[in-house]
Amino acid sequence: MSNNRDINNDWEDEDDDVDLTTFDSDTDLVKKLRKANRLQEKKIKDLENNLGSLTKAQRERIIKDTFAQKGINEKIASFIPADLEASPDAISGWLEQYSDVFGLQTTQKTELSQQDIATLRQMDAVTNGALTPDKAEDLMSRVMNAASADELTALIQNN
Repeated sequence: MSNNRDINNDWEDEDDDVDLTTFDSDTDLVKKLRKANRLQEKKIKDLENNLGSLTKAQRERIIKDTFAQKGINEKIASFIPADLEASPDAISGWLEQYSDVFGLQTTQKTELSQQDIATLRQMDAVTNGALTPDKAEDLMSRVMNAASADELTALIQNN
């Protein structure tokens, strides 16, 4: 068998039948589609850049606010890993984990906001004159044990 191919073989390659034609000049539609595609790619690139900068700014803001809330020097923020989630809980957890490295105290001061204080005052005002279960049971037992109508009237007037 010879390695030379005979041009007049009985079989032909199927790929030889495909007629590949190239366009020397693009049609107007193809030009418009390419232009629209370039505009879309440029818009996508701009949006990705904006998203990256906004994400970075948001992360920096969350870190700064968390540090300010805890009274910690913001210079420590440069040591926070880039892959750490940008949430106050995650940042607080990281600070607690590495507090000994930076000489931070892990005890947290709990401060009540003005709204919390107002809510607590409202609850106190509501429950101040309220009848607790032990008082209700005591009052019921005294009513049941009243020997006379005068004693019953005195119980009602006192409460």
